[in-house]
Amino acid sequence: MKIDYTLVRFENIFLQTRQATKLRGYFANRFPDEEIISNHSGDKFVYNYPKVQYKVIDGQPIICGICEGSSLISQIGFNTDEINIDGEKINVSQTKIIRKPLEFGICDNYVEYRFVTPWMALNQKNVGIYKKANDIEKEEILKRILIGNILSMSKGLGYNVDSTLHAWLDVEECHVKFKNIDMKAFKGRFKVNFLIPEYLGLGKAVSRGLGTVVRAGKNDLN
Repeated sequence: MKIDYTLVRFENIFLQTRQATKLRGYFANRFPDEEIISNHSGDKFVYNYPKVQYKVIDGQPIICGICEGSSLISQIGFNTDEINIDGEKINVSQTKIIRKPLEFGICDNYVEYRFVTPWMALNQKNVGIYKKANDIEKEEILKRILIGNILSMSKGLGYNVDSTLHAWLDVEECHVKFKNIDMKAFKGRFKVNFLIPEYLGLGKAVSRGLGTVVRAGKNDLN
């Protein structure tokens, strides 16, 4: 299927990768009545695939909006002339906005992607199993988790995966600070027979910018 997609890139601003959370906080405070902006309903986190995601890629802040988040993010892009990060007002003088329908879903062959921010695949339930596994078992565990992440994303976007997903992984361990806790994550690349639009995320903390993927080679935003 095709999904409505908007990418907003603030090209004159430089932020640290960890400040993606601050970017999210700024817009959540600016639009407190828009639950889709913060992925919260009141004080409660909404456990659906986030339709608005905040990233800092190569120092540049990016917001992605998909489905019902696309129109809202497009408006934000056109109507933002400054942002406030940690009390510092930063003028926005150069904004790139891309809005277009993009293909999403099962395809006939492998598509290769790479993680441009760490993929936080493990949770409290499976991290112990992963640590005790040998290298072959670890690879199979991560493949199953990756496929599970794609299935969860598909469910959140209303897409029915009616064929088998096949995945190939080449990742290595890294660490990220998440809520001031040192967490195991992964960086590298993977192949899967599934079309994922640029800069969407997989795994935990997607709305905060983790697990962001781009296509290796062809960029579907060109």
